[in-house]
Amino acid sequence: MNLKAYYQRIRDLEHSLLAPFVVLVSQSTPDGGKEGLLTEVPRQLAAKMIADGRAHLANDDEARDFRHRAAEAKRAAEEEAMASKMQVTIVPTAELKKAARSSKE
Repeated sequence: MNLKAYYQRIRDLEHSLLAPFVVLVSQSTPDGGKEGLLTEVPRQLAAKMIADGRAHLANDDEARDFRHRAAEAKRAAEEEAMASKMQVTIVPTAELKKAARSSKE
């Protein structure tokens, strides 16, 4: 393997990727990599994965759908986290007694 050519290819691929983060589609690999999984990675890692033959760039529709699903999943997780929070209000005893007297009158 010509290492100079390998690293030059990675640099060329990295320079061709304009966005700081890129959506990739995985390819089947002999070491167990599954085909068709989408992931978003920094462009440096994307260039290396493409050069190694482990992934290829997702087309615009795939990338848009992936980011939309990720945003929806994040929103749902935030809503669930907000729903599971217990809200507690601490009231000093003096104010509690005042409120009790006010309600009796």
